[in-house]
Amino acid sequence: MTTTGPGTSTAHAVSPDSGEHWTAEGAWQVSDGIFRIPLPLPMDGLRAINVYVLVADDGLTLVDGGWAIPQARELLDRSLRGIGAGFGDIRRFLVTHVHRDHYTLARVLGTELGVDVALGLGDRPALALMQDAASMTENPFAGALRTAGAAELAEEWNSPGQEGDGDQLPDPTHWAFADTWLDGDTSLTVGARTVDAVHTPGHTPGHYVYAERDAGLLFAGDHVLPTITPSIGFTMPMDDQPLGDFMASLTKVRSLPDLTILPAHGPVAPSSHARVDELLAHHETRLADSLAALASGPLTAHQVAGHLGWTRHEHPYDSLDVFSRGMAAMETKAHLELLVARGQASRTDSSDGVVFAAV
Repeated sequence: MTTTGPGTSTAHAVSPDSGEHWTAEGAWQVSDGIFRIPLPLPMDGLRAINVYVLVADDGLTLVDGGWAIPQARELLDRSLRGIGAGFGDIRRFLVTHVHRDHYTLARVLGTELGVDVALGLGDRPALALMQDAASMTENPFAGALRTAGAAELAEEWNSPGQEGDGDQLPDPTHWAFADTWLDGDTSLTVGARTVDAVHTPGHTPGHYVYAERDAGLLFAGDHVLPTITPSIGFTMPMDDQPLGDFMASLTKVRSLPDLTILPAHGPVAPSSHARVDELLAHHETRLADSLAALASGPLTAHQVAGHLGWTRHEHPYDSLDVFSRGMAAMETKAHLELLVARGQASRTDSSDGVVFAAV
């Protein structure tokens, strides 16, 4: 994910519901009967994920579950007890998407407690891949990096100790299929509330946001984040047009009423409309910059990424760590693929990866 747009960086952001840094421990009330619980993400630059608790007469519904690690489980238990509840009060998980910090603890607790875990149908193929991880001969993203022209990065991602390397096979209990598959837009009943489940593919194919219009709230997952942009193109199986899907989904969310953003990462923010406009403008700028890089001649996504600045500080591509460079190469490829779809660039497969040229 890259930081963009005006305002305070995620690393220093205070959330209005707590008056403290957004990662501060607690169950912070964001609205009547709705609480935000930040859970830790060790060794992750995002630092924490916000899990949201909706209280109803018949129990609790949680939006996202956190990463299935002991620190997160213990903190979730402690935070729920702070509002007079516990794991036994959970009735359902509404997961925004399949990434481990959102899905895995929900899946583990859902199995233990016998409660429903809902996930977007578009993320089912990713779960199937994770369940078959024992048969993987290399990092699942290595092929995507090669198509981006980053063969050396692919080999580094395959090295022990890198993100998702083969030395740490996924625990299949963390990646069991969901109980309920969300397909298309639908309305859900949560106690006395009506929550609209809105399909927003892009960050992942099965990503959902949940809009509680009466309360003016958007449980935004990783789709609309207040201080950073969600990673695009970092999903398996590979998607043809992740950026095109993401921007279309942003436009879809822009058509909803202006809602308070309850993000997965970062502080509560006041306006979904304002932030969507910033995100769309950011990606149009990145598209223009990517196209300008092609003026020098045909390039791979890896090469184009070297022409761009990264993070809110516009760091050179070569200064990024191995994992971040891989993410940047895949995101750049998503921008170039959208330029091809718009008729502004062409693509040619080669032994060095896909080569793009301005038209």
